[in-house]
Amino acid sequence: MKIFIFKSFIVCLFSIISPIHMLGSTALDVYMNDFYSKSNEASQILKEIENSLKDGSREKVCSRQREAAKLGLLANKSLIKAFEIEGTQPPMEVIKANQQRWESILNNC
Repeated sequence: MKIFIFKSFIVCLFSIISPIHMLGSTALDVYMNDFYSKSNEASQILKEIENSLKDGSREKVCSRQREAAKLGLLANKSLIKAFEIEGTQPPMEVIKANQQRWESILNNC
């Protein structure tokens, strides 16, 4: 019985420690998920800042704007990488416009 418990423990430990490959997860999926999560998080931060300003609070506005801008810039990089992996030409005009918007937010605070 002790041997069975010991072997079960080793099997559980090995399965936890060994790397698990997620099925269906490609590099393209990883970069697209990263793009969507970062851009959504950045947009959410900007909405929270807008609501705070409407309520009359200017607490930590600049630091939160910088955080949102950094996330937005990282999201753009992930999107470009996803297009590179896919082998298609990214819409550079749109990406550059977004990058300029995020850089403006980052630098104007």
